[in-house]
Amino acid sequence: MSEATYRYNVVMTCSGCSGAIDRVLKKTEGVTSHDISLDKQEVVVKATIPYEDVLAKIKKTGKEVKSGEVVA
Repeated sequence: MSEATYRYNVVMTCSGCSGAIDRVLKKTEGVTSHDISLDKQEVVVKATIPYEDVLAKIKKTGKEVKSGEVVA
């Protein structure tokens, strides 16, 4: 699968929340890069794995994902 970019709106209240997502994404095979913005409540992920797989990893942290989209 070629690389795609996904954007998720995730409810994060502190650096601990963004840190939990950061740790999970770092360990996820197929994620080539990610950017987490606590201010924007946004997680942008570049990956070679399907959108749903990344979504499941983020949800596994216990954070609420309000919405998401495939950007590119």
